Amino acid sequence: MPSLRSYGDVGVLDLGDGRNVFSHDFIIDVHEHLSEAVERNDRALIITGSGNYFSAGLDVEWLNVNRDRAASYVQSVHTLLGRVLTLSMPTLAAINGRATGAGALLALAADLRVMDNHGRIGFTEADTKVPFTNAMAALIQAKVTPKAATWMMVMASQLNADRAIEYDVIDATAKAHDLIPFTAGFLAERKRKDPATMTAIKSVMYADVIAALKG
Repeated sequence: MPSLRSYGDVGVLDLGDGRNVFSHDFIIDVHEHLSEAVERNDRALIITGSGNYFSAGLDVEWLNVNRDRAASYVQSVHTLLGRVLTLSMPTLAAINGRATGAGALLALAADLRVMDNHGRIGFTEADTKVPFTNAMAALIQAKVTPKAATWMMVMASQLNADRAIEYDVIDATAKAHDLIPFTAGFLAERKRKDPATMTAIKSVMYADVIAALKG
């Protein structure tokens, strides 16, 4: 289950050591930890996992037996992505393993991304016959180049660290044991940011995406 710890003055939101799918409880827990990070005025927030997955994305098993609640569930995922996208501090995804589907979207919603050398990021929707929502497509296309979007969305490619760097999907790679220190190092020479200014800047940068996520 998700947990929040500190690395110096930086918050580390650990999504868990399992597949970290977006169950209802998972979404609630992540919201609570985001609120805690904001309340204690962390300098920045690193989002990561501690197992083989950063996140495997949507809770497909739950969706298969709750199709009548799919719309409200997807909107709850949109809301979480929008919150991370506009969080009032710098956010960095430390991709420790596989980031698939909504897990990849969560990583893209962060401001910067560092990937473990053995990590993967991508989408399986084209292979599993699940179209992207307009909001999800808008988020992807706001964060990656058209070339990367084509490979990830149309070709359903799971990009390894080298390919993700080549396509500008991530900002750096790191060894697994050094992932959190390396990611925190991105902030070493940067001043603490004003929370209200952070949210205002991100809200302007991603206005169209936010509107789509709100539906």
